[in-house]
Amino acid sequence: MKNICIIGSGHVGLVTGACLAELGNKVICMDDDVSKIEGLHKGVMPFFEPDLDDMVRRNVDAGKLSFTASVEDAVKDSGIVFVCVGTPQKPDGEADLTQVEIVAQRVARAMHDYTVIVEKSTVPVKTGGWVKRTIELNNINNADFDVVSNPEFLREGKAIYDFMHPDRIVIGAESERAAQVLLKLYEPMKAPVIVTNIATAELIKHASNAFLATKISYINALANICESVDADIAKVAEGMGYDRRIGRDFLNAGIGYGGYCLPKDTAAFIRIAEEAGYDFELLKAVRSVNEHQRQQLFAKVKKELWNLNGKTIGILGLAFKPDTDDMREAPAIDIIGKLLEENVQIKAYDPQAMEISRTIFPDIQYCKDAYEVAEGSDALVIVTEWNEFKNLDLEKVRLLLRQPIIIDGRNLFEPDEMSRLGFIYRGFGR
Repeated sequence: MKNICIIGSGHVGLVTGACLAELGNKVICMDDDVSKIEGLHKGVMPFFEPDLDDMVRRNVDAGKLSFTASVEDAVKDSGIVFVCVGTPQKPDGEADLTQVEIVAQRVARAMHDYTVIVEKSTVPVKTGGWVKRTIELNNINNADFDVVSNPEFLREGKAIYDFMHPDRIVIGAESERAAQVLLKLYEPMKAPVIVTNIATAELIKHASNAFLATKISYINALANICESVDADIAKVAEGMGYDRRIGRDFLNAGIGYGGYCLPKDTAAFIRIAEEAGYDFELLKAVRSVNEHQRQQLFAKVKKELWNLNGKTIGILGLAFKPDTDDMREAPAIDIIGKLLEENVQIKAYDPQAMEISRTIFPDIQYCKDAYEVAEGSDALVIVTEWNEFKNLDLEKVRLLLRQPIIIDGRNLFEPDEMSRLGFIYRGFGR
């Protein structure tokens, strides 16, 4: 059994801590947010992630998982410290590493014995060197240590599955001793392991997320062509996806990507390339296409409703993706904001994200379900592909709408069937 400390109990840290406890380790999760820690002591999760509450509760009851707001208490008996704090985007796209530096300083002052400090946060290449230097300058007890990069590849909404069944485990280490500590920790996972240096491990994370963003923007660019030549993007994606070199994942046309990771990591990678002397024009185009898709949705709404002033529009979905309540960089924010500028009345529903949305848009109308959103609305706009939206009683929806217009930002339905049901239906590339 390993004694493990997780610093930062957000989407990555709490999932990592709970899963490592599930694997039989003794884990303590630390966070400066005292209210978050108090909530966790009571079994209240700080965000929605399927099955996380059950896993946390089970391992707390088993004595394998605990919580604290004290770095000193968290680090003193831990041989492995995972750094899972935020690295938000600065206005110029560069990652803000202030929290990483502060954590490195605090860990250095708290450790007494050999400690492996693990970068789990997404950080620019060469951050490991700065973390090592910071720890050396603050290592008041002269404790032996190593720094390791171990990037996460967790999808919100499927984070527990992704942790417990990884496609690969990446370990960036400068010493064999540190590499062996991580290899032993992940031994139960039975997944391919890549052991490399720290810089390469850091780059793998950015390269992976940037490639996924590229696939999304590529299929969206094709969708715009399909609309002009009377082709079907769903069939184009299907035809491409059967090619094993390409794959079907992330070839779903619509309003583009959002969330905390892909927008931030793409911008950061562009900055990393600039600092390395390379103009990453490809990623700039990826970002541009993604921004364009949100404008496309607004244009589709305006085309079907003519004058927006005074109209009522229903928004289905607020989170950036299903199975999460996360609204960071969510397309819904830009779309609702643009509609409000046109004096549109907004009715909205999301299974998980409405509490967060109220802090962003306190004055729009929030509904108990999709049918209440549809009632009296001039159009429905589908923003998030929740399963319950795929299974709506569409006949009921049509009767509730003032005008039978659906603008589908996620291509949930078949155009021919929607036309048969009497809808004016507009997707992307269909």
